Amino acid sequence: MRRPVPLSAALALPLFLLLLFSSTADAHNITRILAKHPEFSTFNHYLTITHLAGEINRRLTITVLALDNSAMSDLLDKHFSVGTIKNVLSLHVLVDYYGAKKLHQLSKGTTLSSTLFQATGSATGTSGYVNITNMKGGKVGFGSEDNGGDLNSFYVKSVVEMPYNISILQISKVITSADAEAPTAAPVSLNLTEVLPKQGCKAFSDLLIAAGAIETYQSNVDGGLTMFCPTEDALNAFLPKYKNLTAAHKVSLLLYHGMPIYLSLQMLKSNNGVVTTLATDGGAKYDFVIKTDGEDVMVKTKVVTATVTATLIDSEPLIVYEVDKVLQPKELFKAVPEEEEEAPAPKSAPKKKKSKAPSPKASDGEEAEDADSPIGSDESDGEPADQTSEKDGAFGSNGQRSIVAMMLSLWFAVLIV
Repeated sequence: MRRPVPLSAALALPLFLLLLFSSTADAHNITRILAKHPEFSTFNHYLTITHLAGEINRRLTITVLALDNSAMSDLLDKHFSVGTIKNVLSLHVLVDYYGAKKLHQLSKGTTLSSTLFQATGSATGTSGYVNITNMKGGKVGFGSEDNGGDLNSFYVKSVVEMPYNISILQISKVITSADAEAPTAAPVSLNLTEVLPKQGCKAFSDLLIAAGAIETYQSNVDGGLTMFCPTEDALNAFLPKYKNLTAAHKVSLLLYHGMPIYLSLQMLKSNNGVVTTLATDGGAKYDFVIKTDGEDVMVKTKVVTATVTATLIDSEPLIVYEVDKVLQPKELFKAVPEEEEEAPAPKSAPKKKKSKAPSPKASDGEEAEDADSPIGSDESDGEPADQTSEKDGAFGSNGQRSIVAMMLSLWFAVLIV
């Protein structure tokens, strides 16, 4: 006679799978987390323009020693270059997990932790290590390894903890380090009016220059810039509508094709969700959604869905992607109902169709018919549909759900036997 399976054992596998896949479904995003805490807005801003945010998001286990606006003001008063600020802030990103509890339970009361400054090879010797010491009275001090053991900054509070994934802890001051604060070479400035025409983006570049939008793009290059350049066929098909826009709306449309951050293709694929653009200004959102479909990356506005067809330039801090459609914001054109917008999407997915010139042209023409009308006061097409793009359900992607289904099937088979 078969011995019955204990209830605890019967529940063990499904619970394990639930915990496993629900935890991997949510990758952390430091920019979005800190956006909920305005006291760290300056720190958040500089994580973005130094590209440290992308590095933090790519790592599975990380601790960020956050500086409030007052502490960041002290750092900015030193007038360091962006490169030096990056080195200083990278010293505040530990490549290990430290929650508040772990800080107060350090073995031997002290430890050395490697940082992004050390891990990226920017530090000299071991100057990229931070000394963490649990002092008397529960006080925890932090100091760089090359600072003679001086603990010049102290633990203030835990901001956010996602155990063994990301921990954000506020500390009192900038951790000082002679090596991190050393002058860095200024980046070579990229002249957009010279590089864009040479790399297959001449038609779009001409529009930027004519409308006076090129200056805004150029001023954002050194801090990081991602551009979406429509193909010449897409621009030609859209030109009649472009000519009907006011001068101010032309500028807004052109700025809508840029983001004030460098996002490599891998970073773009992992950055699914709503993003702001150079045109974003207060109440005028001018945002869109980045979405991946297999190896394809799509840019979804409420009016059109464009596909990234090529990388024209990738020279950090500048990256330029080619897209098969002009990005049309809902602030300037009538939004397309969700079901109509989604219907044509599969046609642009196969890569073999991307090289055909007539396809983008026809697509733009068809969608422009619906985009002719001004928006009026239709605010019901806001963000709710966008916010679901970050997750595919409790178990993440379709692939993860398939694995769960297979494992559960095997488990039930074992119970039946």
